[in-house]
Amino acid sequence: MSKNHLLFVLICFLLADHSPAQTDTSDSPSVEPSKSTSLFNGKDLSGWHDDIPKKPDDAEATFIVRDRNLVSLGTPRGHLITDKKFKNYRLHVEYRFPGKAGNCGVLIHSSTPRALYKMFPKSIEVQMNHQHAGDFWCIVEDITVPDMIERRGPQANWGITEGKARRIKNLTDDSEKPLGQWNTMIIEVVGAEIKVWVNGDLVNHGSKCTASEGQISLQAEGAEVEFRKLDLTSIDKLTN
Repeated sequence: MSKNHLLFVLICFLLADHSPAQTDTSDSPSVEPSKSTSLFNGKDLSGWHDDIPKKPDDAEATFIVRDRNLVSLGTPRGHLITDKKFKNYRLHVEYRFPGKAGNCGVLIHSSTPRALYKMFPKSIEVQMNHQHAGDFWCIVEDITVPDMIERRGPQANWGITEGKARRIKNLTDDSEKPLGQWNTMIIEVVGAEIKVWVNGDLVNHGSKCTASEGQISLQAEGAEVEFRKLDLTSIDKLTN
């Protein structure tokens, strides 16, 4: 091979595009996240306030910090509510029932306090009740899912106030870990849609929600629950 030929091959090699091949992102999440922040600093309840409707004057606090976990002691019953409102986000929650199985929930799009039974703020509840994690409960807000009659009951009973069929069952009741172990719940809110994963399983997906922003609330509903992570990632835009 002549020197001129070798030089020509070398120039072609240097000019060639050797950048990595583009990855197919068709199976990636439908949103582009940015600006992650923790809603709980591991030290105190800065950024939150509580609403305990029937709290006696001499009652202990319902929500405390213990061993760097945010703890709902379950009673007196009520809610711990973020000071700020949020929209378009992915909320990463890690929680467990350290003792007996019980009930709790993450309420999104919270607004008017004590709107239901003079206790619950207007919201959509993402259920954490043991073995029912991922149910939706409509609390003076509404949402639509596929197979509504199968998962909510007869349409004539549907409603968002006292005495109405407000529970929308999740897609699987077997996604939780054994009692005492940590569970991961991801709640993704984009516009009028809400998706919920429990330990990696998609357990609910609703649309046409009647609210698209609001505060985030944690419940005290009789059982002790520990939270070790409450990370929120804002969502800037849709990617498809």
